[in-house]
Amino acid sequence: MAIAITFHGAAGTVTGSKHLLEVTHVNGEVRRLLLDCGMFQGEAVHGHRTDPNRHFGFDPRSIDAVVLSHAHIDHSGLLPRLVAEGFQGTIWSTPATRDLCAIMLEDSARIQQGDFEYEQHRARKRGRALEREGPLYTVDDVRPALERFQTTGYQQPMEVLPGITLTFTDSGHILGSAAVHLAIDDGERVLRFTFTGDVGRYVDRILPVPARIPQADVIVCESTYGDRDHPAIHEAEEELLKHVLRTCVEQKGKLIIPAFSIGKTQEILYTLNSLSNAGRLPRVPVIVDSPLAISATDIVRRHEALFRAEVREQLHNDPDLFSFRGVEFVRKVERSKQLNSRQEPCIVISASGMMEAGRVRHHLRHALPFAQNTVLAVGFCAPGTLGDALLNGANVVQIFGEPVPVKATIAHMEFYSAHADRTELVRYLNGQDRSQVRKLFLVHGVHRSLEGLRNVLTTAGFTGVEVAVKGRMYPL
Repeated sequence: MAIAITFHGAAGTVTGSKHLLEVTHVNGEVRRLLLDCGMFQGEAVHGHRTDPNRHFGFDPRSIDAVVLSHAHIDHSGLLPRLVAEGFQGTIWSTPATRDLCAIMLEDSARIQQGDFEYEQHRARKRGRALEREGPLYTVDDVRPALERFQTTGYQQPMEVLPGITLTFTDSGHILGSAAVHLAIDDGERVLRFTFTGDVGRYVDRILPVPARIPQADVIVCESTYGDRDHPAIHEAEEELLKHVLRTCVEQKGKLIIPAFSIGKTQEILYTLNSLSNAGRLPRVPVIVDSPLAISATDIVRRHEALFRAEVREQLHNDPDLFSFRGVEFVRKVERSKQLNSRQEPCIVISASGMMEAGRVRHHLRHALPFAQNTVLAVGFCAPGTLGDALLNGANVVQIFGEPVPVKATIAHMEFYSAHADRTELVRYLNGQDRSQVRKLFLVHGVHRSLEGLRNVLTTAGFTGVEVAVKGRMYPL
């Protein structure tokens, strides 16, 4: 008998979540369960000679099932490639995660194809051959992956493989996000295993706080903000309004808000809607320029049963919490291009949050050279991303292979982070009997966050706290 885990992503990095559980039963049968199948982004890609997204580290045909914690691309983004390379099992998720993956994976494929075609065009104009390989997958690869999804709700135990029972609990990170709890019976014992996925906040926002997790023997925990705490959430409304007034009213400029299509965009719209309802939002056009964000907002509306109770009550007085007078939702490319030449003050919310892909790069290329504009980052930007470069004070950045001077104000708000901070992660784990937790692996963080959380958890009384190493197999 044997149970082991190997970390193939988000180990020493933030992105690329992929954790492989291998269970050898007493009869010799081996079951392989993959937790998440995420895409590497930023430094995790640019720091390698070859794209790590093209090599899983295991044979996709050998995987019996996948359990997906949530829909963000750094957790789900390689599912179409996994299926294209031979995976034939079931992908387990919550219903909302499946709905979001349907639009996110197709959007990811379109961006990859569009970027590749653009780079090919530029290379031909310069009389060069494009050296890099084509997209990781195409739109045609998405449908076969979606057909392999099977969903189950929170607190509904489900046997996903012989001897392995799955239970999801609400992690409060984004719509449909879940912590993964497995009861693994290898024929001689039952191992209680928890993968936190990404943990949400203990603050008043659209989604409920993370649900209490059951006792575990082994825990794999995220650590994105493991070395620091977020500012108080009640300050978010005032801080956002301050940026709007300074940029759009005083400086007559554009406020560009790069935001993840799922979670961040809806949180910002929810805040702006509250300011509008209170009569405090100046009459400045608010433009959501992201087809994915628009589709995601529609899905969020359909899953309002997952909102916290207070937000559901607000729906009685305001049936649409994400729209208000002056908001324009842009899908068409032609309209998006018109916004780039617009000189009047406005607020533009566009994906992606790390500024690595999507329409926001076009807005940044046109807005960064002018001092009256502001770029407001509202979440974590992984090392090596365009967002990270701007937040670290770059005077010139590369967008579409061309240098762009940075004259605009670069601001940062962590109020809207969907990740628990250091104190909240400890609170999330506090319900555990520490004497029963034999191993606690830390993933999904940069070095300072991983080490910061390891020290905090060790001080809090947990033993066996270890920073996961990519490619290493750990017996459980």
